[in-house]
Amino acid sequence: MARPYNFSAGPATMPEAVLQQAAAEMLDWHGTGMGVMEMSHRSTSFAAIAEQAEHDLRTLLAIPEHFKVLFSQGGALAHNAIVPMNLAGRRPERTMDFVVTGSWSQKSAQEAARYGAARIVANTADTGFTTLPDPASWRLSPDASYVHLCSNETIHGVEFHTLPDLAALGSDAPLVIDFSSHVLSRPVDWSRVGLAYGGAQKNIGPAGLTLIVVREDLLGHALPICPSVFDYRALAEAGSMLNTPPTYAIYIAGLTFQWLLAQREGNLSGVAAIEARNVAKAQRLYEAIDGSSLYINRVDPACRSRMNIPFFLRGDDGQPLRDPAHPRNAAFLRGAQARGLVQLKGHKSLGGMRASLYNAMPMAGVEALVDYMRDFERQG
Repeated sequence: MARPYNFSAGPATMPEAVLQQAAAEMLDWHGTGMGVMEMSHRSTSFAAIAEQAEHDLRTLLAIPEHFKVLFSQGGALAHNAIVPMNLAGRRPERTMDFVVTGSWSQKSAQEAARYGAARIVANTADTGFTTLPDPASWRLSPDASYVHLCSNETIHGVEFHTLPDLAALGSDAPLVIDFSSHVLSRPVDWSRVGLAYGGAQKNIGPAGLTLIVVREDLLGHALPICPSVFDYRALAEAGSMLNTPPTYAIYIAGLTFQWLLAQREGNLSGVAAIEARNVAKAQRLYEAIDGSSLYINRVDPACRSRMNIPFFLRGDDGQPLRDPAHPRNAAFLRGAQARGLVQLKGHKSLGGMRASLYNAMPMAGVEALVDYMRDFERQG
């Protein structure tokens, strides 16, 4: 049976080679006579898996030595609480600055307000979250423990292609980024980042694993109410083994890292190669949308996401059709399903359609979607 092209925003499509290797090793990992999910997390076999995964991730993202790599649970939503519990106490005022550019950064600010003073220093809600605010306009706090942003918003489809330089803006606060939905799709400028966190279920592997990459000087500031298992310093000192980590998800992540290291695009390799591929995929779909009289994407082209592309079909009045039950939307989704193009329905809060083009989505999947969109439009 042919696999469909899965455009889900997460859990998302994975490299077929990774799934095949995991299937082959399901019952017997490297002659141990057991599968990875049966192993003790303290065994020498699993220690080798975890150490290789961290090594490969550091290689892919060029993570400096003075950053710790942590494998945790909770997902990005839980870390909306865990981050402030670890960092808000860096300064007695417990002030945290938030740049709100969509649903996820909005949730981050709301959750952090339970642990300190969460200040909104920029907010693009008045544009429908279709733009990004100029960093020069941010009203940064002089006493902020950190500045937080979501570098790619999966629902509204906006992405910071360049991270802000807070030092140039006069702030000495570390930048914290939720990079769940673009991690490993492009390089990270670690000179501008103090902490990055994200769920693995979009570009890395199965749900249940959360990555944290944190600068060493930011450890050791956890609030007294922070559970010890989510204290970043304690987790770092235990090598992510303070409790039983999501072992199988770490194993799958490691296979994905190896797949990424092997990617080639011209003279590029690894993350550079996958970034070039992602740019080409996104450009192909945006060109099809912009060149159409049926489809609409209202995000400012300067900050359009490469990973998550929301779009709408026009109604007879020319306005976006948001309701998924509308006959035109329903017909579009049925036809897509018949072509093996699945999970295209937009998020319930926004409606319309959404195509997620994570690393494992091949260009062939994008071409198949573009062909279908053109056929649907021609059929009226």
